[in-house]
Amino acid sequence: MTAEAAVVLCVLVAFTMALIWGLLVVAAQIRCVDAARIGARAAARQDPADAVVTVAREAAPRGARVTVGREGDQVRVTVVARPPVLSGLPFEVREESVAPAEETTGAEETAGAREEGP
Repeated sequence: MTAEAAVVLCVLVAFTMALIWGLLVVAAQIRCVDAARIGARAAARQDPADAVVTVAREAAPRGARVTVGREGDQVRVTVVARPPVLSGLPFEVREESVAPAEETTGAEETAGAREEGP
């Protein structure tokens, strides 16, 4: 009976640790989503790239890498982070957010309003 209890106890501890690690990974993913969205909004407002990276890093998990880029009239912010605990594993969470730059959005709305008029 004692041997079975020891085995079950080890399995329960391992299962609990895996569950906690899974929750930490999900929390890191959610923080990456938030950071990418915040960074994309700042980049869409034409904030300087350094300011966008600073704002995104404040919302991201500790040690996250933030990349800001522009493709045509859209800005793209990517946040990559390693989840806490077991950081030795080659596992990363990544989130990317894209937003239209405000300068082109205003121009399209103005042009659209002119086309629809009588």
